Amino acid sequence: MASAPTLEAIRYSRGSLQLLDQLKLPLTTTFMVVPDCAACWQCIKDMNVRGAPAIAIAAALALAVELAAVKSTLATAADVSAFVAEKMDYLCTSRPTAVNLGEAVDRLKALAASIAADAPEGSGDAAAERVIAECEGMLASDVAANRAIGAFGADALCAAVGKPKGTPIRVLTHCNTGSLATAGYGTALGVVRALRESDRLEHIYCNETRPYNQGARLTAYEIAFEKMPGTLICDSVAAALMAKKKVDAVVVGADRVADNGDTANKIGTYNLAISCAYHGVPFFVAAPISTLDPATKTGADIVIEDRPSAEVTHSLGTRVAAEGVDVWNPSFDVTPAALIAGIITEKGVCAKKPGDVQFEVGAFVAAAAKKNGGVSAPASAPAPPAGAPPGFYALDCDAVLDYCAAKPSVAAALGGASRRAHWSAKEVGDGNINFVYIVTDGGSNASVVVKQGLPYVRVVGEAWPLTQERVRYEAEALQFAHGYCPAHVPEVHLYDAAMSVIVMRFLEPPHIILRGGLIAGKTYTRLARHMGEYLATTLFGSSALAVGCETLRKNRAAFGQNEDMCALTEQVIFTEPYAEAENNKWTSPQLDAAAAALRADVEMKAAIGELKKKFACDGAALLHGDLHTGSIMCTEETTFVIDHEFAFYGPMGFDVGAFLGNILLAYFAQDGYEGDRESQKLCLLQCVVETWIVFEQRFTQLWNEKGVADGTAGVTPGMVYGDQCAGGAEALKAYQRRFLGDVLEDALGFAGAKMTRRIVGIAHVADLESIEDKDKRAERETLALMCARRLVLEGKTLTNIEDVAQLANDINNGNA
Repeated sequence: MASAPTLEAIRYSRGSLQLLDQLKLPLTTTFMVVPDCAACWQCIKDMNVRGAPAIAIAAALALAVELAAVKSTLATAADVSAFVAEKMDYLCTSRPTAVNLGEAVDRLKALAASIAADAPEGSGDAAAERVIAECEGMLASDVAANRAIGAFGADALCAAVGKPKGTPIRVLTHCNTGSLATAGYGTALGVVRALRESDRLEHIYCNETRPYNQGARLTAYEIAFEKMPGTLICDSVAAALMAKKKVDAVVVGADRVADNGDTANKIGTYNLAISCAYHGVPFFVAAPISTLDPATKTGADIVIEDRPSAEVTHSLGTRVAAEGVDVWNPSFDVTPAALIAGIITEKGVCAKKPGDVQFEVGAFVAAAAKKNGGVSAPASAPAPPAGAPPGFYALDCDAVLDYCAAKPSVAAALGGASRRAHWSAKEVGDGNINFVYIVTDGGSNASVVVKQGLPYVRVVGEAWPLTQERVRYEAEALQFAHGYCPAHVPEVHLYDAAMSVIVMRFLEPPHIILRGGLIAGKTYTRLARHMGEYLATTLFGSSALAVGCETLRKNRAAFGQNEDMCALTEQVIFTEPYAEAENNKWTSPQLDAAAAALRADVEMKAAIGELKKKFACDGAALLHGDLHTGSIMCTEETTFVIDHEFAFYGPMGFDVGAFLGNILLAYFAQDGYEGDRESQKLCLLQCVVETWIVFEQRFTQLWNEKGVADGTAGVTPGMVYGDQCAGGAEALKAYQRRFLGDVLEDALGFAGAKMTRRIVGIAHVADLESIEDKDKRAERETLALMCARRLVLEGKTLTNIEDVAQLANDINNGNA
């Protein structure tokens, strides 16, 4: 089977999706590393990358890879513009028929030229990063567009077939237009997927697609892998199948759609359209709007690529045709608009006017480019993906602007909806779950963050479904946390349940992710105080100590369980690292013995079992749920906690331990880096100590000032037994010491569990993974594992936080 498109592979080669190889990915996603534009040109030419959308995105991301590698040699924005123009002009020669490639070439050249025109002597590095961000944003936009195409197309096919509502239909497709031809999900095959998700697919037939067999090798593979009810047929069988009335509709992809609707697609498409016209079967084209080319007037103006004769004369390298025979092997044919029922795009279905035989493609494209009349969805919003709430549609870098303009609270943060024309958006989600857009007003630089959750894990796709209810949990947790600790939690401007969207404050530069700063050797002298304050105020404020037991129970019930995310946590932290699991990963062979010993460690597994029980049963406070150094943004002066999507009511020590454990991982990683890191190591150990001290003092202060004596009316706040009881104040102090001692013990255990999973389980941390020397990395990981085990097993005896710092120091120096 030919290699799949290089889409995520090109990003992966830049290291921007470090968890791809640690997740169990669907087999329809295959990754290659394409180091530069020359290699990508060859991949496209050889059809290792094929499918019009995939070709364009692969080319753009290949540019991103090469530009990232050479940007230090490009001094100015003008140099970057010249580099982009040269590389994109070269890539454009690889496959001339696919309009998407030409559109990507023009788009990226124009962006680079605009940057250079504004400031030709400006920083080459900054200009390069803007181009790279645009390239990578095309990937997310394509996935969102494909899902919208699928939703529109499923409805259009069912309406055209005319069967009773909800009746499944039988569909035929040609070539490959699925996950292996796009960034993911697919165009024509995306329509089939959408039909199946909505229980409206009876059967899918796919042509083999001679002579290159994309249908037999690729589409049939996707159908078989996803266990669709499907059948592979020879191209010459399609008409006979229609004659037997076994096909209700045909949907194909496109490489270019002319202004009148004439469509170039894989050779054999025209045959299908003629058969459909004879048998009365509706024939649809599905393609992103970037494939629609109003500048090409008719199909006669489309350049058709001739492919090598060996594709016809040979099979698997063996000649099957007579020597000397002449061969004509056009890669595409053109289907006249008169044979097409509709052109399905992510902006809706382009249809003919009554009585017309041609389409007005240019008018459709122009209308789609306009504002959507101030509404929050496209004029004809697609049906939501499977599992999504009614009214949901996937945002992209265009739709998100109209969405923001339609929401008064969001528009106000961007200077008002009247400034819509000055806004721009880019997709910046580095995580594995959601899409994240930054929307910016070009005049004032006012910005907001728009985060949307789709009904699946974004880096895996629909093979790993995920409830969008997680977005509600995140939004509510953010709002609660901001109320408790506004200094360290960004403001939420909007939560839209139907769209699974959160819009929040943009943390402007120089805010960066804490983990990146620690890896770079930065020290944050205020971090411990800020995190101690955050932990104390959020954990106390949501606990029974602040609101009373009855209110706590009501709050827990109203918030819900966040079951999917909790189940994921239980799986990857408390279960998989201690068992044989496909997700597990470690530095091999250096840590093979350590991983095996962990799986056989009865004492450790028993202690982890207790921690899992506390995680599942103790609902003391509303937690962040995944508080690591990647979910904290900071400067030297400020600290903000973000990404509350794992929020749940759980044991207080879980959040405290998560943060402390990640700081300890950063500590053990330091000696794996080049240069003198002694001051950084000292700061990290001080952070462990000071965070707990600030937390303990502030939590006690809040308890004394704002605590409630639940169930006893009229008593002084904070008094467990009330003033009228002898020894009440002393009893309170004694209970506070015991309470916080239990939190510390839990925190150390959870810290050890977190550290362990980050070394032998799924989803490691860059602190250790960025150590290139595997032996040195394994040495650092071995010491961190030793510390983690002792934290889990000795948490009860480590009653002083200074002892924890000393333990880590002794292990790191070989003294423990």
